[in-house]
Amino acid sequence: MSLVERITGQAAPGAGAIDADEARRQSRARMERIARWVLPVVMLLATLWLWDRIVAWNEIPHYILPGPGRVWDSLTGDWAMLWDAALLTARITLMALVLAVLGGAGLAILFNQSKMLELSLYPYAVILQVTPVVSIAPLIFIYVESKTAGMLLCAWIVAFFPVLSSTTLGLNSVDHNLRDLFRIYGASRWQKLWFLQLPSALPYFLGGLKIAGGLSLIGAVVAELVAGTGGVGAGLAARIQEAGYRLNIARMFAALSMIAAMGVFIFAALSLLSHLLLRKWHESALKRES
Repeated sequence: MSLVERITGQAAPGAGAIDADEARRQSRARMERIARWVLPVVMLLATLWLWDRIVAWNEIPHYILPGPGRVWDSLTGDWAMLWDAALLTARITLMALVLAVLGGAGLAILFNQSKMLELSLYPYAVILQVTPVVSIAPLIFIYVESKTAGMLLCAWIVAFFPVLSSTTLGLNSVDHNLRDLFRIYGASRWQKLWFLQLPSALPYFLGGLKIAGGLSLIGAVVAELVAGTGGVGAGLAARIQEAGYRLNIARMFAALSMIAAMGVFIFAALSLLSHLLLRKWHESALKRES
């Protein structure tokens, strides 16, 4: 009960409407939380059922389009081989992502500290980004002896630019009032970088990091396809190629589902990291919690 209600003994005007609006808001938020998990599961189950029915109704041969059951059998039956391939692809992906973070964020800080350096190098970073990695990969594998190092370089080329561009934008988007305040108090360049620019750039960096996570996986898969690795030490992309040559379409779908699951896991992990780092102070995370 509010202070006005205790003094007058009457409910404040509009209190019932406010309580009803609050109840509706809480109910809507609760339904959204449930729907966030239930609806994707329902859509997945509906898609699998429709896929199975299309195969059965049209009597499609398994070497053209296998049903979900056959794909599941291939996934469980070939699990040992596919798991080893997934570990290789995941290792290349994570290493490329780490290098993209170090290279992209470090170069963005250098660009922020030296305008001449940014004007000199940033256009070449853009050129490298817009050039398809498929066209660069054959040259990389000619000049790099190790296929693992070549795949890592291909994945890094794809992944580093989102981190670079997002972090550069964040470092240059500091509130001018705060920048003036730091200047009035005589803060050094490194104090402004550490206490003002880096915290302000963190949401931008995390946004670029989520993009780079998916691109590093794409780069690793493309690099495996171009490298043509096979046999022992082959990644998931190579297993897809091998299964295609043998018309083992079920194994192709099984390997593809593992790549998709890996991408979803990377995005979910980076989204969780972003939420944990921003939930106490940034507006985007605060809105999600309200």
